[in-house]
Amino acid sequence: MAAAQSTLARSEGAGASYIWILAAVGLVAFGAASGVAIAFGETGAFYITLSLILAAAILLDFRIGAVALTLVLPISQTNFFPHSMFGIPALNPFNILVLATLVSYALRGRLAVLAPAPLVWLYVVPILIAGLIGMPNFERIFPSFFERETLSFTSAFGYFRDMAIRPLLIVATAMLVAAAVARAQRPERFIGAIIAAVWVIALLELVVLASAGVRLGALASVSGRDADYYDELGLHPNDLGRLFAVAYALLLFVWWETKNAVLKTVLFVTLGLAGIALVLTFSRGGFLGALIASGLFLLWKFNAKTVTLALVAGIFVLVLAPEPVYDRITMGFDSGDMNVVSAGRIEGIWAPLLPETLKSPIWGNGIGSVMWSDPLWNGMMLLVAHAHNAYLEAVLDMGFVGLALLLAFYWHVWRNFRALGANAYLSPEMRALFQGGAAALVVLLVTAWTGSSLRPEMEFSLLWIAIGMMYGMLARKPAN
Repeated sequence: MAAAQSTLARSEGAGASYIWILAAVGLVAFGAASGVAIAFGETGAFYITLSLILAAAILLDFRIGAVALTLVLPISQTNFFPHSMFGIPALNPFNILVLATLVSYALRGRLAVLAPAPLVWLYVVPILIAGLIGMPNFERIFPSFFERETLSFTSAFGYFRDMAIRPLLIVATAMLVAAAVARAQRPERFIGAIIAAVWVIALLELVVLASAGVRLGALASVSGRDADYYDELGLHPNDLGRLFAVAYALLLFVWWETKNAVLKTVLFVTLGLAGIALVLTFSRGGFLGALIASGLFLLWKFNAKTVTLALVAGIFVLVLAPEPVYDRITMGFDSGDMNVVSAGRIEGIWAPLLPETLKSPIWGNGIGSVMWSDPLWNGMMLLVAHAHNAYLEAVLDMGFVGLALLLAFYWHVWRNFRALGANAYLSPEMRALFQGGAAALVVLLVTAWTGSSLRPEMEFSLLWIAIGMMYGMLARKPAN
């Protein structure tokens, strides 16, 4: 037995040495390549080098890729993240990470694990079918979207790639996280990856706004929200608002339940950072999402302690919230006109698009059908590329059948979130994460009435990470 243990110790030590040697070689290679890339001003070469070295590490353990994707996903659509390199649209660090992680997992596990039946048949397949339905309408897209460079595709195939395939990379990322969680000794560590992702996107927003030197009043105004500093970031403030509302929902429950003092402190600071970043978006949808998450927290954790906490937090917010926040929340109330309150959505978007739902009420007109709708061509609506109502969008693009399938998938997610959130065999942190996931799902379904989509969108990327962790925990259960 002693000899066996000695041999095992030597073999483990040798294995660890090899890993450290590979890591050292990788760091040296990365440093050399980065120096060359910077010297020649080739930022593309820098990102490629970084991606390839990280991909090499991922091939050793696909879970490294799952963590990296969790960190990168929320910022992957910002202008600070390369979307293409060397003129090749699909060549970017995010796609390289997804491919490397997928290959690494395929060498070690069954790909069927990445495709649960409810996800495939209720969600992925309907989206792909809607993309195929929309392809013949590429030539009918309103020309202004191409003239303003709102769209990055120039062909029917490019339409299908960008509108149907590319958003599903969010789902693929979630399922790679699921595979990693299923094999992780301590799946709670992925909560740390979510925390780090919140810090990255929040600090990025704060740096952009600070460098622009913009005032709070300007951020709250309609003209200010369309200013160049949001163009520099590459994300609309409403998208950021919903992203931080989801992060708040997920982490609030974990902060309450964890008994780890260090983690509780980190979560408290992270919630404060997310709250500041959310306020600076001046997104009414984001504010509503945070209020919904807080209300569900109070409802599900109702006791004297949580009521006291809610009262203190409410007073704190009321006293310290700057006046532009109230101006933004009450925008249009003094007019008594619901169209003004809705920022023109009712008369400028929703009412003109309602007759379009009758064109193909069963299976819809294809993804992004607003872009070739009759009201848009006839000048009867605002020049927008989406319906600013996820349910109306789903009926327009995928019909009532598609809407029913998407809602059936989210019902499936809700039931599993609630079940795992009450599972006594999970750690308090994991139970709390899934309770927060259920709250975040409600945030999606409620705020979807004024924007976003029921299909994969970047503002709900952290919710998708939680969905991936949900599937990972379900895969850990015994077969019986």
